[in-house]
Amino acid sequence: MDLPRIFTIRESSHRIHNPLTAGKLAALGRALRLDPGTRVLDLASGSGELLCTWARDHGVTGTGVDISTVFTEQARARAAELGVAGQVAFVHGDAAGHVADEPVGLAACVGATWIGGGVAGTVELLGRSLAPGGLMLIGEPYWLRDVPDQETARASHANGKEDFLLLPELIERFGALGYDVVEMVLADQDSWDRYQAAQWLNMRRWLDGNPDDELAAEIRAELSTEPARYTRYQREYLGWGVFALMRR
Repeated sequence: MDLPRIFTIRESSHRIHNPLTAGKLAALGRALRLDPGTRVLDLASGSGELLCTWARDHGVTGTGVDISTVFTEQARARAAELGVAGQVAFVHGDAAGHVADEPVGLAACVGATWIGGGVAGTVELLGRSLAPGGLMLIGEPYWLRDVPDQETARASHANGKEDFLLLPELIERFGALGYDVVEMVLADQDSWDRYQAAQWLNMRRWLDGNPDDELAAEIRAELSTEPARYTRYQREYLGWGVFALMRR
């Protein structure tokens, strides 16, 4: 059980595996006004930057679960680097279906709602770990404006126009699921660029060092097309944000 290797090649230099910058992640942590000792469950925790930096800055404790062996080891190393290894733990495993042993004050899935089959399923999954009065964090794409056709949607890394909602509709969707939206931090074009464009340099440097690898042709093809695809479609049509929710 592991994440396909191409993902760890693309994002080998990333500490945050979504279009939040370190500054936006820190701003989100401050906005939530977390009490020291708040227990956190972070599903699809990646390289652990949310848990590690919030443990350092806000005194939270908790557990991250991720299917990638590479990212899980990076998360453990980051916890040791920041001196918070006694506050947070990282588990290699499938986050789909994972429920905390005890209710937590903050349950998060920041950018991987496929673990619950979409927004509704992920909200339901996180809700099973959430203590009364706790906060839920969902990271999710949305359309910046109406998408003209299915070709544009697919070029924006969606299966179709129906995959995502416009931002007001996404907010309303959370309400229909029984949650108030109490905070949000949205990616902007610069933070999208930092997330996406950094992948191109990662891929090029990997190609230079691994020209005979079995993935070299696939990564070469991706690097040849991704910058134009991203700037023509995804950068123009796809937004992304982290939304803090509380049960009504």
